[in-house]
Order: sequence, then C-alpha cells, then structure tokens
Amino acid sequence: MTAFAPRPPHADADELLRAELAELLPPPPVPDLTAERSQHLRHAVLRTALAAGDGATARPVRARRPRRGLRLGWIAAPVAACAVVAGVVVLAPQGGAPGSPGRISAEPPASPGAVRVLSDAALSAAAAPAPDARPGGYVYVKSLVAHAGRDAAGGPATLPPAHQREVWLSVDGSRPGLLREPGAADTELGAELPVYELERPGATPRKTAMEAAPPSVTNPTHAYVATLPTDPDVLLRLIRDQTRAAEGDADQRAFTAIGTLLAETWAPPKVTAALYGAAARIPGVTVLPSAKDAAGREGVAVARTAHGEQTQWIFDRTTSAFLGERTVLTGTTSAGRAGTVLGVSAVLAKAAAPAPGELPKG
Repeated sequence: MTAFAPRPPHADADELLRAELAELLPPPPVPDLTAERSQHLRHAVLRTALAAGDGATARPVRARRPRRGLRLGWIAAPVAACAVVAGVVVLAPQGGAPGSPGRISAEPPASPGAVRVLSDAALSAAAAPAPDARPGGYVYVKSLVAHAGRDAAGGPATLPPAHQREVWLSVDGSRPGLLREPGAADTELGAELPVYELERPGATPRKTAMEAAPPSVTNPTHAYVATLPTDPDVLLRLIRDQTRAAEGDADQRAFTAIGTLLAETWAPPKVTAALYGAAARIPGVTVLPSAKDAAGREGVAVARTAHGEQTQWIFDRTTSAFLGERTVLTGTTSAGRAGTVLGVSAVLAKAAAPAPGELPKG
C-alpha cells in the first residue's frame, strides 16, 4: 500500500522550505434515503435539539433544490424519529448556536504555541510526496473512529471502542464512492438521491433525482481540493465564504471545515501547508501538550473551544504528521462531565485505489 504519511524534511532542505513557507504562517502572536444521508440528517436534527435544550423538536432541514417542480420528500422530522436508532442516540459535535451565521469571534489570535505546531505541520506537509491519485481513479482513506452515544432515556454519553472506517472517493466526483464499516452493509457514497416532483397541482408525482451539488469546501472532491488557493489568507476567506450558511460563529466553522479537509481528503503538499497556515490565522486556537488519537497514538495538539466543546487536532511529535481528531466537553452537561470524549478518530492511511472496494496496490 502506498499510503500517505508525511515525513520530516531532510536537514539540508530545512532552510529552503522554511523560506518558502515563511509567508504561509503568521508570526506568533497567530421515500429513499442512503445511510450516509440518513446520518447527516440525524446529526443536523441533533445539533438543533442540543442547541435548544433537552427534549426540543427539530426544525425543518432543507434539502437541495430539484431541477424543477415541487419536491415531496424528507423535509423535517422530530428528534425521536431521527436521532434514536436501535435505542441509542448518536451525539454529533455541535455546530454552535444558531442565529449568528456571519459572526467572527472576538477571541485573541492563535497562541504562539499553536502557531509553532501548525508551522511545523506545514513544513512537514510541504516536504511530503504528492498524491498519486489520477483522473478516473479513487482516493482511499482508512481510519479508526468512535462517536459517543446516549441511550434513549437520555443518560450520560458513552464512547464505544473505535472501529475501522474505509472510504473510496472518486477523484473527480463523477462516480459514486463507497463506505465500508464492520458489521454494516457497504454504503454507496455520492449517489443521486431520488426525489419526487409535481408538474402541477393534482398531477401524479414523478420520480427524478436531485442535481448534484457542485464541488466545494463542504462537498470536496480530490480534483477540487487540488485547485484550492495556496495563499493562506485567500484560502481562509474562501473557506469562510463557503461555510457561511452553516450555524455557529465563522471562526469555528472555518476551523471545523479545515479539520474535515485534513482528515477526509488527500490534498497536494502546498494546499495542505496552506490549510495549516489558514488555521494559524483563526482566533482562539491554542496548543495542548498531549492528546491521544483513536489508535492510542500520543502527540501534541492544537485545539479550539466553542459552545462547550473543544475540537483537537493531534500531530506526531517527531514528523508533525496529522494523526487524528478528538472532541471533548469543556463543561458538565446532561451529556456528561467536563472532559467527556464525544468523538475521536485516527487517520491510518491515504492512498490511490483503482476502484471502490479494491485496496491500494503496493
């Protein structure tokens, strides 16, 4: 397997790389529903319910616009219907309080320690091999993940053991991908979701499909990520603009989006370095001396706290490679005491694969 694993730069290349990266980081102080879409709907409902308080009812969830006519389909659902699955409620990290889509937090700049960690990560990323995924192929990502859940009675959240997660994503997004997890049937990713249209009142509903959303920061393909700006300031503006419709403050939305791109895509070295540079420009980012990913690998972390939850990115101390993420409660709530882990992941491999379900060669 030709897996992506950023390596430390050679000693004789340090100065050249640091010179190239000098402008990247600021100086210190800096009816058919797939399983995937069903999970996204549950998470959207839960975020709304958690923001409103225990026992709240979900607000409507808007779907993408069909080509024409009136869609009859999933529009809204109560928490009890969408959030309770086999007696367990899945907890998704909260997107933040609604009603502030454009607000940027007034927190201090990223701490010097966080900027230093992100600078080392950018240097390591810039020295890593370029992705070898080609048009027509797939990007394979292997990880370990665990998400906390609460029983139907609403007890404290408990984190199950981490399980393996494998995804195959079309390089250009033109073909469906695949999600594979133990104990579950393979799930097709990116397939068109059937919807129903009415040409006129009283007409028979006609089955059609939603138009695919164009590639974006929140709907990335490998080909799209490869075209992202390598100037951190420009990249951060783009990320903030494309996450404007989500809930929460703009800084937290940007930090979350960058974390998702780091974990779930395989960006070219200069783009990855720019992502770290953009993160170093987000206010409120701090450093943690120690944190462990889902594989038990210990490293240094950068973190950002919003709305009672802290999102942590964990890096290898030696190579500065991105290892994974953790989300923990920062205060005691009905979900648990401060320090309760709500989610944890570990990126194990990124590689090119010939087709969904086929492991990378080598």
